[in-house]
Amino acid sequence: MLVLNTNMGSLNAQRALTTVQESQQSAMERLSSGSRINRANQVLSLIK
Repeated sequence: MLVLNTNMGSLNAQRALTTVQESQQSAMERLSSGSRINRANQVLSLIK
């Protein structure tokens, strides 16, 4: 009989890490360009 276990703590940590890495990448893009708008989707967030 095969039993598979899921490490939910590990999955949650991986999801949190991915979120932080995406945020960090976005911040690095803004810092490196010196521009307020680097992507088209940022225009919409400024309008709201």
